[in-house]
Amino acid sequence: MDAKMKKELQKTACKVRMGVIEGTYNAKSGHPGGSLSISDTLTYLYYVVMNADPKNAESPDRDRFVLSKGHTAPALYAVLAQKGYFPEEEIKSLRHIGALLQGHPCIHTPGVDMSSGSLGQGISAAAGMALAGKLDKKSYKVYTILGDGEIEEGQVWEAAMFAAHYKLDNLVAIVDSNGLQIDGPVAEVCSPEPITDKFAAFGWHVITMDAHDFDSIENAFKEAASVTGKPVAIIQKSVKGKGVSFMENQVGWHGTAPNKEQYDQAMAELSAQLKELED
Repeated sequence: MDAKMKKELQKTACKVRMGVIEGTYNAKSGHPGGSLSISDTLTYLYYVVMNADPKNAESPDRDRFVLSKGHTAPALYAVLAQKGYFPEEEIKSLRHIGALLQGHPCIHTPGVDMSSGSLGQGISAAAGMALAGKLDKKSYKVYTILGDGEIEEGQVWEAAMFAAHYKLDNLVAIVDSNGLQIDGPVAEVCSPEPITDKFAAFGWHVITMDAHDFDSIENAFKEAASVTGKPVAIIQKSVKGKGVSFMENQVGWHGTAPNKEQYDQAMAELSAQLKELED
């Protein structure tokens, strides 16, 4: 990755974060913290890794993406809008009755491959998609993002066992390890650690990365692409609320939207970051 490409990705990720703030502010509800922590990864996935074209959104050969931690839909919607799946203006109608963009991903939304939000179920759907690809002799890959709190769900580990048993090397699961869930620090609620060792024990190839460093992200996905014979788990260390000073590492931004003053401050901070990248 050259410096120009990295800067373009950083700029896009910043716009995605602005979309997260715009959506949750206008909805007066939503989950900005966990959406901000996956913005860089989603940007890299949709702009570098995945075969996903809004002009051919239903292609049977496209790569699939399942947002298992579906409450962070604002980030997914923001990146889909940046990619051109629907107008950016739709972001302002997030969670409104009858709007295109509901509180959790819905398969009827352009660019969304799976309805999700019931935690623990998304990775199962992703594993099913991956197995279908194998049976149909398709070359597509399936990517899914889970939360570190989400993997307290037993169904996640059933899916992990399933994926390894069927040697689903077309499946990549990214665990967003930001250390916080709705009830507090993950380590205090019901610690899933050691996450890397657990996935390895279930037969997965495990990679770690810094969720906010595009060089680290690139190295992780390059390694993932080289793996054969087993599914890949990428454990990303991230910061909940990344990019907005008063949201970073704060558990309260799970299910809480910014008010007008907070919205103005967040957008000012992100606008300053974008301007610095554009200069």
